[in-house]
Amino acid sequence: MANPTYVGAIDSGTTSTRFILFDHSGSVVAYDQREHEQIFPRSGWVEHDALEIWERTRQVIGATMAAAGVTASDLAAIGVTNQRETTVIWNRRTGKPIHNAIVWQDTRTADICKELETRGHAEAIFQKTGLPLATYFAGPKIRWILDNVDGARAQAEAGDLLFGTIDTWLIWRLTGGRHVTDVTNASRTMLMNLATLDWDDELLAILDIPRDLLPEIRPSSDPNFYGLTLKEGPFAGQIPVCGDLGDQQAATVGQTCFAPGEAKNTYGTGAFLILNTGTEIVHSRNGLLTTVCYQFGDEPAVYALEGSIAMAGATIQWLRDNLGLIQNAAETEAIAQSVDDAGGCYFVPAFSGLFAPYWRSDARGVIVGLTRYINRAHIVRAALESICYQSREVLDAMNADSGVQLASLKVDGGATANDFLMQLQADILGTKVIRPKVAETTSLGAAYAAGLAVGFWPDQESLRANWQVDRTWLPRIDETARAQGFAGWKKAVTRTFDWMDE
Repeated sequence: MANPTYVGAIDSGTTSTRFILFDHSGSVVAYDQREHEQIFPRSGWVEHDALEIWERTRQVIGATMAAAGVTASDLAAIGVTNQRETTVIWNRRTGKPIHNAIVWQDTRTADICKELETRGHAEAIFQKTGLPLATYFAGPKIRWILDNVDGARAQAEAGDLLFGTIDTWLIWRLTGGRHVTDVTNASRTMLMNLATLDWDDELLAILDIPRDLLPEIRPSSDPNFYGLTLKEGPFAGQIPVCGDLGDQQAATVGQTCFAPGEAKNTYGTGAFLILNTGTEIVHSRNGLLTTVCYQFGDEPAVYALEGSIAMAGATIQWLRDNLGLIQNAAETEAIAQSVDDAGGCYFVPAFSGLFAPYWRSDARGVIVGLTRYINRAHIVRAALESICYQSREVLDAMNADSGVQLASLKVDGGATANDFLMQLQADILGTKVIRPKVAETTSLGAAYAAGLAVGFWPDQESLRANWQVDRTWLPRIDETARAQGFAGWKKAVTRTFDWMDE
């Protein structure tokens, strides 16, 4: 390979897939992005067509390579990042999924989670995986498919089926059958032991899942490569595939949060706040997840505390698609600023229950405090505030678990383009908020992981040198106003509880 000058990142998210080329400075050279269908078979169920996601991946790779005028020989490595927990099971011979992918937001596994809790498994699962019993994670989704798709369990036990989160599915396709995942994605299945970084036989028995279904667990940045892209594949050449991170861990790497105590918040479909805890496994007692942050080569794994919020950008999407209150996300900034406050209105978007720090699958969304004074602008502003208040709850839990008061928060994701939202976030947190110049930190993190594996970037310090501040927001409201607003939010959250009956 003659002096490749770029690293490519496939970023397969909840609503779209993109492919981005990065240069040595970590700058975007070219990219393409395409949406895929959101499938809602019934209330609480969310699915994707995994074959459509693969087709979108092929399309964005082709379009980006053509736009940049490059060939496979110009790329040093490929990294992959993905919506986590979303579960695909396919036939290893035909390559066809046996069911639509079950998305991380899906709540159909509530009964499985309740059954596991009734059988007394919650504490063992928490101790080994750092995860609460919740519909969010992949393990119960695998179990649901095996129990509900005709012939699935028999095929799985015969060794005919393969499971993967979206990273595994795409790597399998790109490399012609390498069945692998990385430690960050594996840590979200409820099947991997955080201490051993391997599938846990007791957990597999509890969930009744055959081990042969599962991929090999590898480092997030792997100098031994997961495989090479196929000559007949979308790159039309062989490139090492050697970086793989769940999207939120990828954003943490892209934000270069490599030191314990550094944190970032990504505002996408949901919002995800991650705090690096170093090589120590910290079990949360305040409703957070313990997760693997990343593992580079043969270095020890780095762990993190995470607060997962189901509805952030998806709340704004709902205002547009379901209520017709806005035409596009960009106009929320001007609409929300047209009023001085939300008029005493609070919007808690618990559409699929509440994630951190509550983990209440029985919760459902509410808009409270409505009077005849409230108009469209107040509701739009309350929707933006809901993103910030949920992040405040997560940050408070992190402070309690870690004993560290964060002085600043690095932010990324599409919603950070909304300057007013970022000011709201600084006000509601009472903390400095920092946006980097390269906002595509999720894709950048996947590129960094792949580039480190092949020496495109020599070390973590070279990645830190790429990171630059675009803008900083400082809190503008006083502590009394901040406390009053947050108290109203906490009161509103209690109104979402116990909505779904048994």
